[in-house]
Amino acid sequence: MMESAWIIPLFPLLSFLILLLIGKRLKEASAYVGILLTLATFIYSLLVLFERFSAPTYKNEAIWLTFGDTQITAGFEVNQLNALMLVIVSLVSLLVHTYSKGYMHGDERIPVFYAYLGLFTFAMLGLVLSPNLLQTYIFWELVGLGSFLLIGFYFYKEEAKAAAKKAFIMTRIGDVGLLIGMILLFWQVGSFEYDEIFKAVEEGAVSAGMITLTAILIFVGAVGKSGQFPLHTWLPDAMEGPTPVSALIHAATMVAAGVYLVASLFPLFTASETALLTVAVVGAVTAIFAASIGLVQTDIKRVLAYSTVSQLGYMMLALGSAGYVAGVFHLMTHAFFKALLFLAAGSVIHAVHTQNIEEMGGLWKKLRVTGPLFLIGTLAISGVPLFSGFFSKDEILIAAWEGGHTVLFWLAVAAAFFTAFYMFRLFFMVFSGEARSEMKNVHESPSVMTLPMIVLGVLAVVSGYVNTPWFGTFLGDWLTEGNEALGHGHIEGPAWIMIVATVVSLAGIGLAWAIYSKRSISRGWITERVPLVYNILYNKYYIDEFYGLTIVYVTKWISQLFRIIEVFLVEGIIKLVIGTVQTLGKTGSKAQSGQVQTYGTVAFVGLALLVVIFALTGGYL
Repeated sequence: MMESAWIIPLFPLLSFLILLLIGKRLKEASAYVGILLTLATFIYSLLVLFERFSAPTYKNEAIWLTFGDTQITAGFEVNQLNALMLVIVSLVSLLVHTYSKGYMHGDERIPVFYAYLGLFTFAMLGLVLSPNLLQTYIFWELVGLGSFLLIGFYFYKEEAKAAAKKAFIMTRIGDVGLLIGMILLFWQVGSFEYDEIFKAVEEGAVSAGMITLTAILIFVGAVGKSGQFPLHTWLPDAMEGPTPVSALIHAATMVAAGVYLVASLFPLFTASETALLTVAVVGAVTAIFAASIGLVQTDIKRVLAYSTVSQLGYMMLALGSAGYVAGVFHLMTHAFFKALLFLAAGSVIHAVHTQNIEEMGGLWKKLRVTGPLFLIGTLAISGVPLFSGFFSKDEILIAAWEGGHTVLFWLAVAAAFFTAFYMFRLFFMVFSGEARSEMKNVHESPSVMTLPMIVLGVLAVVSGYVNTPWFGTFLGDWLTEGNEALGHGHIEGPAWIMIVATVVSLAGIGLAWAIYSKRSISRGWITERVPLVYNILYNKYYIDEFYGLTIVYVTKWISQLFRIIEVFLVEGIIKLVIGTVQTLGKTGSKAQSGQVQTYGTVAFVGLALLVVIFALTGGYL
């Protein structure tokens, strides 16, 4: 199966092409085209993963371009990391495709929506299978295009258009870093191939400074795609897209691409302590930064968006602490419980027609399926024992501690407390108590929407056990098999870390329960005592405003300056040239009167002048 793994991305591409050509005729039947072809993608990916368990890495390439002695190749590779990612991406995409059939029911542009989903899935799967940086970059940009189309799906809304444009521009900023780093590596190594790059680094063919520079530049690209500070502001605004898009982008696909990029180039990063430290610091700062903002948000999807930014920070912290398995492990578990949370949030929005949690409440009794599933996702992301997030988050904390990053470790612990608090704040405000606004005809979502959530709910519970000492550290041992540069499958850390992580999570849940369910603590205790802190958090540290007053303002000022130069200098010169030519033309046209007498007179005068000049010069003219 691995020999033909290149077929996997072609199924969603076929879906895109079919719906692009005949989608209008199919109307809502377009959903079946997308679902069936994505199902084929998932089945094929699963077969490839099963084969990879017992077979070595498979790589197949062909020469694409040749100039001089240099050859550029294109092809595909199936290793442990991308075999796992193929299944994660295709599974989440399949569940989102299925869920969307119910969520997008009645939308006139549903064929376009499914076409965009197919294009996006194709791009992400192509990125995962890429064996070299150039091919990765091509699909990397296609992922950006797909996300732009999906975020701006409701193009008639100004907010959606602005969000799509913002996502496109912010991720392009990071992509410039990736492009420069890629070019520098090619200059140093003479190849875009991952294997050749790792070999050159290992043999010392690349200087330490260049390794650090290229690794950090590549990480800048990951910062943009994975919404890390300070290029994170596009990700919460991406909530303007349909909720299934939010689940797809914020769970296992686009935002995971940055983490996947760092993981796939992990041997390059481990060759530079500075690069690793940069990744770890940015990850830890992002985790606590985004988690603190999530404490006070009132839009259900934005709370989940900031939790995504925070969890991606956790993954980067793990990778920067040389915890390769911990980062990939959390990438997998997060894909399941975050997709579950977004789809469950979509089910809530579908039922109550609002995203403001201040207007919700009392939905536990009305949404009998969505409520328990949302609780499972909340318990998993909060790191409650026996749920998947508990095991993967514990691995990250151990990696940070064992990596000697004491300050970053405690920042991650604080972020874990914040996560548990704001997620259960969200849960209690949505599902407990009584409704805080008039809600009519609230009913559970159809089975086509609840079934994908049930699948994700099961995975949010059991997926964490694949890398635990209790049941064998299968995932980690398999991921690092045959590659010492990736570290060990499972890091044994002090038992107190697990205890601290559990206590912190339970403390966050308890505080949220006391404030938002039992109400023994006033909800206004923060706003009344420290209103400045509340305003800073609610306004997201005024980062967007800061960008508006600095980068955006300067960019606009420079563009206006160039506009002035264009108008008064460039256009002035052009007008001067045009005026001169026109004047000469008019003068010449007046001389060409068409009268023979005038022409004869001019010729005679000219001849006379020549004779006079000839005589005066003595015949030397």
